[in-house]
Amino acid sequence: PSAGMLHTKSYSSETSSQAPYETPALSDLQKLFWSRGGSDNHLDQVWPNLFLGDVKATLQNLNITHILNAADGPYSINTGARYYKDLQVAYHGVEAFDDPSFDLSIFFYDAANFIHKALHTPGGKVFVHCAMGISRSASLVLAFLMIHENMTLVEALKMVNSHREICPNTGFLSQLRDLDIKLNEKRKGVRESASKEP
Repeated sequence: PSAGMLHTKSYSSETSSQAPYETPALSDLQKLFWSRGGSDNHLDQVWPNLFLGDVKATLQNLNITHILNAADGPYSINTGARYYKDLQVAYHGVEAFDDPSFDLSIFFYDAANFIHKALHTPGGKVFVHCAMGISRSASLVLAFLMIHENMTLVEALKMVNSHREICPNTGFLSQLRDLDIKLNEKRKGVRESASKEP
């Protein structure tokens, strides 16, 4: 899809007829993955200049400038900074395990900030991957959309899942849900203080 097709309306707008957003239960969030709309390619563009994929993705001709590897480390995918040394890219590695008990949330803000900064670099194109491009890397892309694009978790899940089939494990989804609750509380606070101003 072209970058223009991926842009959607602002996610912070809320009409008075809408009920305030509340983070759904984990079981309801998991149901969102049932409506498959995305692909299962090695690489898919899920947001303008933001690509999500697996370790087998071919990066030629994409002019990727930044790579975020969510499966970095000696016991994971052998695609560390040295693997990409011939590509002239900025590299950020996250040593994460695709295990529901693993705390991926400690990387949410660093990864989101790396993606955000990369996308605001002239000509910046980011490739985020793990082994399969459906759990670890997808979770970090969702966190980016929530933190920097002001999306709710539901909006981010629907957006990414419409371009690529993803399925964060239950632990990561629960951590994203916690992030969603915190960000939603923050948005409510901002709206309430804005409504009290004369």
